[in-house]
Amino acid sequence: MRVLGRLIGRRLLCKQLESWRKPLIPRRLIFSSSSITSYLENPASSSPFTFFKPSSLPKWSNLGGQRRAMFIQTQSTPNPASLMFYPGKPVMEVGSADFPNARSAMNSPLAKGLYGIDGITRVFYGSDFVTVTKSDDASWDLIKPEIFAAIMDFYSSGKPLFLDSSTTAAMDTAIHEDDSETVAMIKELLETRIRPAVQDDGGDIEYRGFDLETGIVKLKMQGACSGCPSSSVTLKSGIENMLMHYVPEVKGVEQEFDPEDEDAALSGQMD
Repeated sequence: MRVLGRLIGRRLLCKQLESWRKPLIPRRLIFSSSSITSYLENPASSSPFTFFKPSSLPKWSNLGGQRRAMFIQTQSTPNPASLMFYPGKPVMEVGSADFPNARSAMNSPLAKGLYGIDGITRVFYGSDFVTVTKSDDASWDLIKPEIFAAIMDFYSSGKPLFLDSSTTAAMDTAIHEDDSETVAMIKELLETRIRPAVQDDGGDIEYRGFDLETGIVKLKMQGACSGCPSSSVTLKSGIENMLMHYVPEVKGVEQEFDPEDEDAALSGQMD
């Protein structure tokens, strides 16, 4: 009886071990593969990560190197047409960069690749994120897999973020020797207090100047803030109030538009 009991115990243990040997499928990895055929999100998870399930995982890339797994976090913005993508790697070492059209993106391989996706209308680089803005008729469900693939292809290629390093980032808030005390205070507030808050929403602001006679500060909204329905509220209730509070010479804030931004604003009003 003891021998029979031991045999039964061993059989049960073997069955239990067999069930434990089932392969585990990682759900938090986005594999850098150019042949991604299926895309899924885990509805049971509240994580902001988006996952890919490639049909095949080639071991070697076309560049001759081994493909590495990476994951990308997405975050919504106050602008429903813009989405932030966190590649888990630094994007801009200093400042930010805005690409309002495909022509302006020719100097950056990543932005150029993103503009190759149908429905992309704007690309913006922050310190550790990329904000992508789509047209109204484009669907995130359709273009998000292409955006992920474009970002992964760029980081696996080893290409620089900018082909011409002299045009990397705008230093609009850098304080110069010939700046007045008022302008220096405005730039410092924009850089240390206002810009971090705006970048948290996937956008940025660009200092365009200060009129000493009228007391008007001119700014340009970038990234997700450009064309956002709440950008005017941010400009007046947030930025203007703070600048007027700390700098008595400031009497107001006005938003400047580039030609492509004016066209977008006019089309939005017509709609």
